[in-house]
Amino acid sequence: MEMSYLLILALLLGCLAATVPVFMALFFTGTFGLVFLLGIDPRIVIEVLYRSMDKFALVVVMFFVLCGNIMTTGTIVKKLINTANVLVGFLPGGLAMAGILACGFFGAISGSTVATVVAIGGFMIPALIKNNYDEKFSVGVMTTAPILGVIIPPSIAMILYGMVSNDPLEALFLTGFIPGLIIMAAMSLYAYMVCKKQGFPTLERPTFKEAIKVIRESIWALMLPVLIFGGIYSGLFTANEAAVVACFYAFFVEIVIHRDLKLRDVKRVVVSSAVTSATLLIIVAGASVFGEYLTFEQIPNKIANAVVSSIDSPWVFLLAVNILLLVIGMFMDIISATLILTPIFLPLLNQFGIDTLHFGLLMTINLGIGYCTPPLGVSLYIAGATVNRDLVYVSKAVMPFLLIQIAILLLLTFWPDLVLFLPRLVYG
Repeated sequence: MEMSYLLILALLLGCLAATVPVFMALFFTGTFGLVFLLGIDPRIVIEVLYRSMDKFALVVVMFFVLCGNIMTTGTIVKKLINTANVLVGFLPGGLAMAGILACGFFGAISGSTVATVVAIGGFMIPALIKNNYDEKFSVGVMTTAPILGVIIPPSIAMILYGMVSNDPLEALFLTGFIPGLIIMAAMSLYAYMVCKKQGFPTLERPTFKEAIKVIRESIWALMLPVLIFGGIYSGLFTANEAAVVACFYAFFVEIVIHRDLKLRDVKRVVVSSAVTSATLLIIVAGASVFGEYLTFEQIPNKIANAVVSSIDSPWVFLLAVNILLLVIGMFMDIISATLILTPIFLPLLNQFGIDTLHFGLLMTINLGIGYCTPPLGVSLYIAGATVNRDLVYVSKAVMPFLLIQIAILLLLTFWPDLVLFLPRLVYG
């Protein structure tokens, strides 16, 4: 039996090492295990593919993808950045702090790290360098701050985790607010200290009249997170329905009010979102076939029994899982990792008495950090392309900010009440 496990592991790692797309590697490995090793009827694979995509949560993800594309096509992103500049831009390191704040604003709408690093990082990195900020510092802060896109709700990664764990999405979203604010505060404090010490330039303090003007111009953009979360937690609509409401609101604001998105551009935005969503669906399907093989082999239960027999402390278990997830995040995207690993870890959470909401937040942060770690960190390549720098340069630039995020991750790991404060407050 162990021989078949080694064969499956070798096949999966071999496909990934040969740069076979992740979804194909998962699909072929899972199919090989089901059909050739277990002798399962191949028609089961077709059924698994259908079931994996017949999930309402995936519709929600698609609408949040569309919402993010609407905003990056229009001027909502620029208005969010202008607002952040007005609030903190005049402080030492204020422009960097404005970029961090803008990532928080955008993350509260898009739910995606990649969308955030493209929209905010692509704008802010050249702006920071133009204003005489150190290039390495500029690249580092604006490559790592977009992790807020998957921590501050709505988060696509949390939606997929909730789809597997069956946690209520509204409660899962609430776990991300306090950690997101802590990360924003810690990174902003570091930027303030570094920039004050090195004497980086600051923007002029805006007058009250100028500040009011900028905020008034941005009010429609700022109201989008208010609409989403106000509607969810007032009971006006569910978290699933919020994605649709957000899309219609963003379309209305960009076409009718800002008038920056032309009707002829709508088709391009929708098609682009459809391609992104289709890519996501394919990854979900491939991961589901591989997950079905794991289920037939009862691998999650075997791992759970092995871990419980060797680890008797929930804190030691969480520390080990953090290290494991940080390593996995270096080689696998957050969507595939969430779909594959969540069913494996769920039985262990019951054994150690760990809250699934708490663990979902920890998994999201761990795998979110993977966007900024080599060799496969997507954010590293996007930021490197922005300044025409290689992977080694960008990897060194992000190191101080990654250490801050890992320190906060450890704080949240061993202080679960901090993560669960809002869900308990709202839902008891």
